[in-house]
Amino acid sequence: MHAAPDITRYRKHWAARFGTAPFLPMSRAEMETLGWDSCDVILITGDAYVDLPSFGMAIVGRVLEGQGFRVGIIAQPDWQSAEPFAALGRPNLFFGITGGNMDSMVNRYTADRRLRSDDAYTPGGEGGRRPDRSVIVYAQRAREAFKDVPIVIGGIEASLRRIAHFDYWSEKVRRSVLLDAKADLLVYGSGERQVCEIAHRLAAGESIHTLTDVRGTAFVRRTIPADWIEIDSTELDTPGPLAPPPDPYAMEAPRPAEAGAAVHEGGTVVRLVRRGRRADREHSVIRMPSYEQVAADPVLYAHASRILHQEANPGNARALVQRHGDVDVWLNAPPLPLSTAELDWVYERPYQRRPHPSYGEANIPAYKMIRFSVAIQRGCFGGCSFCSITEHEGRVIQSRSEQSILREVEDIRDRVPGFTGVISDLGGPTANMYRLACRSEEIESACRRPSCVYPKICSNLNTDHAPLVHLYRKVRELPGIRKVLIASGVRYDLAVESPEYVRELAQHHTGGYLKIAPEAISEGPLSMMMKPGIGAYYRFKELFERYSREAGKEQYLIPYFIAAHPGTRDEDMLELALWLKHNGFRADQVQAFLPSPMASATAMYHSGKNPLQRVRRSGGEVRVPKGLKVRRLHKAFLRYHDPENWPLLREALRRMGRADLIGSGKAQLVPAYQPAGTGAAHEGRRGPRAGGAAAKRAAPFRTQHTGLPRTPRR
Repeated sequence: MHAAPDITRYRKHWAARFGTAPFLPMSRAEMETLGWDSCDVILITGDAYVDLPSFGMAIVGRVLEGQGFRVGIIAQPDWQSAEPFAALGRPNLFFGITGGNMDSMVNRYTADRRLRSDDAYTPGGEGGRRPDRSVIVYAQRAREAFKDVPIVIGGIEASLRRIAHFDYWSEKVRRSVLLDAKADLLVYGSGERQVCEIAHRLAAGESIHTLTDVRGTAFVRRTIPADWIEIDSTELDTPGPLAPPPDPYAMEAPRPAEAGAAVHEGGTVVRLVRRGRRADREHSVIRMPSYEQVAADPVLYAHASRILHQEANPGNARALVQRHGDVDVWLNAPPLPLSTAELDWVYERPYQRRPHPSYGEANIPAYKMIRFSVAIQRGCFGGCSFCSITEHEGRVIQSRSEQSILREVEDIRDRVPGFTGVISDLGGPTANMYRLACRSEEIESACRRPSCVYPKICSNLNTDHAPLVHLYRKVRELPGIRKVLIASGVRYDLAVESPEYVRELAQHHTGGYLKIAPEAISEGPLSMMMKPGIGAYYRFKELFERYSREAGKEQYLIPYFIAAHPGTRDEDMLELALWLKHNGFRADQVQAFLPSPMASATAMYHSGKNPLQRVRRSGGEVRVPKGLKVRRLHKAFLRYHDPENWPLLREALRRMGRADLIGSGKAQLVPAYQPAGTGAAHEGRRGPRAGGAAAKRAAPFRTQHTGLPRTPRR
């Protein structure tokens, strides 16, 4: 892995003389109290400002403060005018803009595109305090407020929209958010390394337009530098013919172009130097199909998604470029992971660990949920196709030191109001990847696998959980700590490699129930998710229950599943429903697949192709459950026990030739009767109780229109 400047070694900006702010200011009055006449950087966020290292803007703000810069925060501004965006005055260096800890569209809409009524990152849980596509709206308002101030966008919303991307909410491919926001730079991934470099270089007098060599950023340029080698992505992964054959009867000859050049929309000629894979990676850029091409051709969209994921390892990734009209969106290689010392420094900034005082006693649900939790690591090498963690945080695990984690636990114990001695979580994107890494840095830097654990655990991966077990024990030994729970998702196929970890988890860190995520049980959807087979779940379950019994505890696993994921058939959901009933599970809430920007599964959803393998025009098709009808059915299978779903399930079972599963027997899925007051429009009488003699005699309860086509009985 290449070396990177240590973010703790920068010479501090002169404004460090003002010292540390109790809270980063949100008003001019607070700035005056601190003796500031201006802010060097102003951060705009769609979340309430909570000074806690679980909130992205708090981290970025405190990191920049640690570099000596004066940082102000504008949280959840009224976007109807530019006035709130000028509340702190003109920043000396740049505006930093994010939609918040969650993508604003995911935050505001359900997987069925219904408007959510609440927002966990807002005081009082009030919904509607941020606009759709917040990054775009905030950037435009900031530009209106101060036209000449550089705008840097980042966070999860910008990170996952850095290239042309399928947008589930509009059902179309959108341009890079960099263009729609009219921003100067886009920071993708965890942004500490990038924002430190950007701030120091701007403070030294550089123009924002010269910052074209910062890893983990994207920007707009019109031409490729002469000393760069440009590689056509289709030379690396050929999807088949890229255009229809020329019409022999065309009256107008095609426009001539240079040899080795591609003519894009608008007549722009872009030279493609087709050099081999051994070209100098530091000065190689891969040209992906243009926005116009991927918007018009789903196969090219899947191809572009595959290329993006192949170039995700910071040890070997090359720059990417994608044409949008008459300009290029250029993506530098991903940022280099933070070292343990750097990550410790980030998490040990002087956070107040509570919301800004301006919120008074208002309840911010997300804060209440995570105020007693500690992040011990970043990144995930699982590579699940429906998840965007790898695209944002990377697959290289970045772990904090044990001493830093213990100091944060003590800080929570001593300073956070309401602490009762229970740490709610020690984890990260995954609970049990702490200090796990490739056994060889050389192999890790060269690897191009999207997952270290699928289709099986890589032989080069160190799976020793001993450091994590030791950490758990050290935290439990701290005075004043009564209990340490693990709420982050456990990667159970990894956990079974270290039975001692499962013992520790079951006997000391589970509060009766442990949530894990098999996501599916059938090979079809599992292969599209890049998740382990159900056998790994059973091996973990056997260990977990054995160690729970040894401790004299009655504890249960609560599995999570996804409905309507690409690769899922109705038969797969039926198999899962029968498995759930056989094992006595009744889901209270159902997670339906939501195609988030840039995820591999989203490329499957949009294109019907599998980007986990070489994309071809013929072959590699993926079955995609689309539309309200099938999504509703797949969710109904997960909630087979809910009478509201019985009419829909009965109709589906008859259509599938499985009417034998309708009835009140133990081996059957749904009863034949319908209780009054449930289901779709129905006759207004109460059905017999499940399992009673009357149930056996009752004729199937007829339903009226269910919103689905009627299927004749068989």
